[in-house]
Order: sequence, then C-alpha cells, then structure tokens
Amino acid sequence: MGRPIAAICMDCGRGQPYSSSPTAQCQSCGSVWLEPHYDYLRFKREVLQGLPGRPHNIWRYQDVLPINEPENLSFVNVGWTPLEPSLRYAQSIGLNKVYIKDERYGPTSSFKDRQAVLTIAAAVEANIPELVIASTGNAAVAFAAACARAGIKLWVFMTSEVPQEKLRETALYGAEVVRVNGSYEQTKQIAQEFAKQRGLLFERGARSIPARESMKTIAYEIVEQLGWQAPDWYVQAVSGGLGPLGIYRGFEEMLRMGLIDRIPNIAILQAEGCAPMARAFQANQEVATPVPSTTRIAILSTADPGKTYTLLYHRLKATGGAMEYVSDEAAFTSMRSLAKTEGMAVEPASAVAFAGFEKLVSLGVIQKEQTVVINCTGHTFPVEKHVLGDQWNVDIDLSRPAPAEEKMDRALDHLEEKTITVLIVDDNPDDAQLLRRILETLQPVRILHAPNGLEGLAEARQRLPGLIILDLMMPNLDGFSLLDELKTDDRTADIPVIVISAKDLTSEEVKRLSGRIEGIHQKGLLSIQTLRTQVASVLEKKRSRGG
Repeated sequence: MGRPIAAICMDCGRGQPYSSSPTAQCQSCGSVWLEPHYDYLRFKREVLQGLPGRPHNIWRYQDVLPINEPENLSFVNVGWTPLEPSLRYAQSIGLNKVYIKDERYGPTSSFKDRQAVLTIAAAVEANIPELVIASTGNAAVAFAAACARAGIKLWVFMTSEVPQEKLRETALYGAEVVRVNGSYEQTKQIAQEFAKQRGLLFERGARSIPARESMKTIAYEIVEQLGWQAPDWYVQAVSGGLGPLGIYRGFEEMLRMGLIDRIPNIAILQAEGCAPMARAFQANQEVATPVPSTTRIAILSTADPGKTYTLLYHRLKATGGAMEYVSDEAAFTSMRSLAKTEGMAVEPASAVAFAGFEKLVSLGVIQKEQTVVINCTGHTFPVEKHVLGDQWNVDIDLSRPAPAEEKMDRALDHLEEKTITVLIVDDNPDDAQLLRRILETLQPVRILHAPNGLEGLAEARQRLPGLIILDLMMPNLDGFSLLDELKTDDRTADIPVIVISAKDLTSEEVKRLSGRIEGIHQKGLLSIQTLRTQVASVLEKKRSRGG
C-alpha cells in the first residue's frame, strides 16, 4: 500500500525512518513537522498504466498516502469530487476556463471529509479509541461522521460563534460537543489541555501527517480530471491554511514525477475581518501577526495561523501565488451570484474564495486566458435542528474576567461537571418528554433519547452515558433483553440503570431485575420527587468517582 519509505523533517531537513505514530517527531531536532516520502517511481508506473482497477476515491492514490489498509475505513464516496466547468458565472467575470472543484459531494459536504477519513483510518490502524478535536465548523462535522463510522469516541470543541446548525450536525453523529464562549485560539488551548489531562490524542491539524497528506488528493484529482494537465491557478478560501499546504505538496510530488510541467499559482483568500495570512503576505512578512477576529463568517476565524502561514509564504513566493482578503459583504454578494448563475448554494466561507477570485481578476493578477480551479466546499441548509433536542452540547464561558490559568482550570472543572449524560430509552414520546422535563431540573446533565431498545443499545455503547432510564415494554428489543446486553458487555456493565415501566411485574421478572438496577418506578404511580432524588443520588456518585 502507501506506507512511506522515509520521513523528512520540515525544520532541520534531516531524514529518518517513517513512523505511523500520531505523536511522531524528528529524532534530531524534536519537530513534529515531518514530511513522508514514498516510492514515487512505483506510483508513476501505475499512472502510466492508467491506474488500472483503481477506485474513483482518495484510495486511488493509495501509493502516496500514509495508510497500510485503506479498507479499514472505506467511505467509497470520499474524494473524486466533480470538476465542473463554470458556465454563466465565468462568463459574467469575463473568463472562459474556470472550473469548480465541487467538494460538496462527500459524506458531510466538505473537503474536510478527506482529512477526517485519512486521519481516522490512521487512528484505526493505531488502535486509538478516543480523539479530541478543536474546529471552526466543517472539520468537526467531518470528523464526527468518520468517528461514527469507525466506532471512535470524539470530543469536539468549538467556539460559540460557530453556526448552531454545524454544532447540531456534529452532535447528530454522536460526538460530545463542547461549545466555548471564547476565541478559536482559546478553544484550541482548552481542547489540548482537556486531551492532555485525559491522556487522549489531540488532532494536530496541519501538523498531522494524515491531515496534510489527505489534502494533496485534491491536487491529484484536478490534474487527472484535466487530462494530466496542471491549471494556471488554484483558488481556495482558508482559515488555518491546511488545505493549500497539502494541495501544494500534491502538485510538488507530481512535478517531481514528471506528471506535470509546473506547480500552479495558488491563491489563498481570507475574510477581511480575520486575514492574518493575507495581510502578512502582502507586507512580505514571513510570520503572521495574530489578529482579533471580527468577521461574521466564523468558519474562517483562525486568528493565528502559526507555522502553517510561514510554510505557505515560502512556497507561494517561490512558485508564484497570491494572498488576498475580501469583505463579508463581497462574499455574500458572490453567494447570490453563484446561486443565480450556476444554481449552486454555497456557504459564506466558500463564497470568500469566489469573491477573492473576482477581486484578483479585477486587479489583473489572474489573467482572463488562464485556466482556474476554484475549491467549492460546505453546505448551507442542514436540517439536524429538526431532529435533535436542546441539550446537544456542553457550554464553557471564557469571557468572564479572570487570570488566564485560573480561567482555564475553572473551565475544565466545569466541563468535567457537565459531561454526565442521561440516556432515556422509551418508545413512548410523551413519556420520554415528561422524563426529560423532570431531569432537566437537575442541571448539570445532558439528556439523550432513544425511541426503542435497539437504538438504546447502540447509543449506550457509543456514548457510554452516566445513567440509563429504561422502559421495559418496547418493540424489537425489550427492556429486559437490553439490560442483559448491557450487563454482559464490559463497556456498559457498570452503567447504572433506573427502570420506569407501566408493566405489572411477575415475581420472575422482579428476580431478573434484582441486583442489576438502581430502582424501579411505576409509570402510573410515578413520584416525581422520589425519581428526582434517586437520579440526583446516582449522578452524585458518578461525579465523586470521576465517572
């Protein structure tokens, strides 16, 4: 498969044997910025033979990807997204050779699907059961879907400025969502600290080999879809810059193999209200100065791109390229223009790329006879808010005045306090809603509902709740059978269970429940106060044990 033959340090330039460890670092200088190298001659031979029998997804290029067994996570529809020639939109700008790389054709309608699938495939190979990520939106959704597919527990930290629809969509896939009332940089910091305290892997973004390598598949696809020709320009809106960094590498590899004759000019676009990279590039600065984010397009609100910018700066200066910014209003105008001319509904973050493209054309940077590819990613109308209840995230407020260290400690304490989940398994929606209202008075708790025994079992195994409220009479899998499954599974055996049922129990049924539940309540004779007291007691025991 695509196991790299070596790794080269991007800081000191020294080589070493490749390690698939997600925490690998340079053996000489300690840098985490490692670049894998492959058997490029072998892959070139495959290309010259027409890549026979290869699937039309990212695994088509498995020889130059750091995964031994791609079937470990086989999302067949990740990658090989359409490269569509623009019709009326390009004509309105005065260009004839504009192509749209439509990354909306993926599991979560974002090019971040590539990053998530390759990263999680690597996690599966490394037997990693739990992961933490900080995100401004699309990466969170993509990782949540991939983790659900792989059976990996995911903690997602996002700022409160991220659109509610993206937070809800992330929660829909079963991720633990933590919403931070602070900047993205603060969010990333608290996510890293949370991962460190729990001994969990923190997804490193641009510093991650699978993340960067996943993005280069976009470059390979573009070139192959253009008949093994490189475009003149590749255009993309960015927040942190991971995409263009990986895509540049793809073009670089193909140039090294002689598959293309040049590296395209790369245009990086940012929202004016958060444009540290564009402003630094235009000032010929090798290091970007962090800026406060004022853009309404929260997905593009990375205020400090760090080393990623410096790497992009040197690459774009060496091969040609541009960094520019556009206003939120210009992006919204491009949204409307695309909808009216191409019939494409894109999210504001993607519209920044199109608005920036228009600006670069007007400035004469992009010439009208040149071939241009624009990355289009993300969606606009998620429907998850109609499916989920109200308690799908945990809130952390970093805005109150306090010393930084004290604020972080308090936030983490608060998070630990708030992450106990109660799962209601009941096929009667009215009864479930009543239970939800009773339990909501016991804040802090997070309440989930499964409408039958089979879904309840799946939720319990994936979410590992702190308490289960269980009905006994349900279709498909009744409460007794569900309890049997829970108690014979090491992962769920210790989850406390409270039974609430309308069933008149026989002596045999009482015996079957004995010693396996915390208590039993009759629906028609339910004492709200008794139930509330019992649940509070169970949750307090969980907290005291750190569960």
